[in-house]
Amino acid sequence: MKKMIYHIPYFVDKNRQSGSHIRPFKMLNAFKNIGYEVDVVMGYGESRKKSITEIKKNIENGVKYDFCYSESSTMPTLLTEENHLPKYPFLDFGFFKFLKQHNIKIGLFYRDCYWLFEEGTKSVSDFKKKVSNFFYRYDLKKYPEFLDVFYLPTLLMKDYIPMNFNGKYEALPPGIDSSLQEETLSVNQENTLKLFYVGGIGPMYKMDTLLKVVSETENIKLVLCCRESEWNAEKPRLSKYLNDNIEIIHKSGVEYKEDIETSDIASVFFEQSEYRKFAMSVKLFEYLAYNKPVLSVTNTAVGQFVEEYNIGWNVSYDENELKNLLIKLRDNKKEIENKANNIADALQENTWEARARKVSKDLT
Repeated sequence: MKKMIYHIPYFVDKNRQSGSHIRPFKMLNAFKNIGYEVDVVMGYGESRKKSITEIKKNIENGVKYDFCYSESSTMPTLLTEENHLPKYPFLDFGFFKFLKQHNIKIGLFYRDCYWLFEEGTKSVSDFKKKVSNFFYRYDLKKYPEFLDVFYLPTLLMKDYIPMNFNGKYEALPPGIDSSLQEETLSVNQENTLKLFYVGGIGPMYKMDTLLKVVSETENIKLVLCCRESEWNAEKPRLSKYLNDNIEIIHKSGVEYKEDIETSDIASVFFEQSEYRKFAMSVKLFEYLAYNKPVLSVTNTAVGQFVEEYNIGWNVSYDENELKNLLIKLRDNKKEIENKANNIADALQENTWEARARKVSKDLT
């Protein structure tokens, strides 16, 4: 049986609905689904140390691993303990060094670089920024010593990473969960256009224009699903848009299944920014699993994907342009069906299993 090492340098919580806690399990299951026996290094330092010791013994006893695949934390590798202190400074990179010495190829998915942007660190103190920046840059100094392939959500992100790397860069965006895939699109036949959004609503997810347009336009509805704590934090800023056209819900996972199924289109419509040029949303791929065409913004990585597969609409972050589009879709549901018909091709090429197969091909 094919055998690989799967390395996650932090504790992953199955109950958390953020990408950094969803994706690791999706990729792990995908590797298993394509036929790999997987030895996992995951958790806080003590747990990783035990797993690494076992894998080193295996290798020294002649066990063959095809490759090692790793995913970075949103925090620096050395600060992923519960107290964020560098208690295991040599553990993970020492393991990579050992694998390199035994000619085992390593590919690592670099999750994000929000720390390079002011919009991603507004709530962080100057002291914490300085400390974390030092350790983020330490990661980027160590990676070139050991990695064969450096994976990014999109290759557009490459130019923003301050790292000298002579290996291969490859795109490895989120995937579509084949277990969620809907056979057909259920289009609401009423003279009402229903939009759905799930995710963050903080400074990095500014969608005031969408809320304003929906609140002011007849027969256009939006269900906005977010964490209750985040809504409470943003409510003073966003409550001015609330009326009968907008419903705020606090659900996760399958809890909002009916809400998304009864919508017409799904939204990733955020204000354009330098960060949005390369950021790739996990939720985009969940929307596609539900067979929902997508509303996105021009000059963004998500918008580029939507355009490539012709699975939705790209418009500027402009009130009039957005309003005209939504009214047109409200009055012409056939266009929504036409876009949904294109989703099948995107589904086949973008499952989590397709991502795992790519890694396998790159590293073996």
